[in-house]
Amino acid sequence: MLAEKLQKLHIILSSGSPRRQNFFKQLGLDFTIDVRPIDETYSAALKKEQITDYLAKQKATPFTDLQENEVLVTSDTIVWYNDKAIEKAHNRDEAIAMLTELSGTCHEVYTSVCFTTKTTQKVVNDLTKVWFKQLSLEEITYYIDVYKPFDKAGSYGIQDWLGYIGVTKIEGSFFNVMGLPTHLVYQELLAICTD
Repeated sequence: MLAEKLQKLHIILSSGSPRRQNFFKQLGLDFTIDVRPIDETYSAALKKEQITDYLAKQKATPFTDLQENEVLVTSDTIVWYNDKAIEKAHNRDEAIAMLTELSGTCHEVYTSVCFTTKTTQKVVNDLTKVWFKQLSLEEITYYIDVYKPFDKAGSYGIQDWLGYIGVTKIEGSFFNVMGLPTHLVYQELLAICTD
């Protein structure tokens, strides 16, 4: 349905995430992938969705060549816990430390999505709260060694084994935790094509 309304627009998804790419396919959208490198450092003064809003906008900055009919979609996700951002782990030890810290607690997942055209830019964000059971070190190391979740914020995928056995409750969008609040993407693309 949305694809028909977007026929006159060319959607560019700037994301190397296979999960985000799959969401766009599942939404029935025609799109191309174009990822351009940026500096992902940000001010320590930024908190929660301020970080993801900033990074989602930053990811659009290299695209100075957008055409009239193009819509660029950029996005960023972080896990927020204990007043700090927990991003992607660089190695096994970092991943173990992250999941040990999140074990038995509630954390927040923020995703921001930025929609950029030749003349406009809009950022939306979403928050989901996730509760973990008390995870044993054996469960954590098994998950990390088998699933190698180093490309995921917080070192876990809610759709993976750890999500099946460890997540006791969520409040908000499940897909937001996977990296894209699909209901907001649908809503914003619909708004763009009816403007």
